[in-house]
Amino acid sequence: MTKKNIGAQLALYPYPVFVVGAMVDGKPSWTLAAHAGIMAHSHLMVSLVQAHYINKGIRETKKLSINVVDESWLKQADLMGTTSGNKTDKSSAFAWTMGDNGAPLINDAKVSIECEVDGCYELEHFDQFFCKILATYADDSILNERGKINYHIFKPVLFEFPTYEYFVTGDKAGDCGKMNA
Repeated sequence: MTKKNIGAQLALYPYPVFVVGAMVDGKPSWTLAAHAGIMAHSHLMVSLVQAHYINKGIRETKKLSINVVDESWLKQADLMGTTSGNKTDKSSAFAWTMGDNGAPLINDAKVSIECEVDGCYELEHFDQFFCKILATYADDSILNERGKINYHIFKPVLFEFPTYEYFVTGDKAGDCGKMNA
């Protein structure tokens, strides 16, 4: 196999797409994102362009939600990536509920993660919000008998950059830690 150097490109896509929710000036605001990372079992990182309207609310309240998108509400979620909160009030874009810890949760999202910001790092016009997971909310319809998310039922949408295409998670490829047994 021969590999070609294609430059310094981010090649970790596709990645789950989600809608970030936060309170801004007393109202919920939303933005579509796909830049996130697991930092530990208790923390994750959300990366948002600094010009996003929602960043103001995240900085002020230190609370945000990550609402994982599936196909059932992808069209509404996609609109949050093409509509600027700086120009349009997005507070009524979704039916929502306030989480136990003060972040707005999208009712249609089968998985929502409520977080508190532990810190922020600025890098190349992006805010990297380091977030402690406070609560994860999952719809009963996607839970298995042990109360865990069943990804054979729940199929998050994935975003691929630079083509800007969406994909849906698919078939099982193997069992972790058991493939060489």
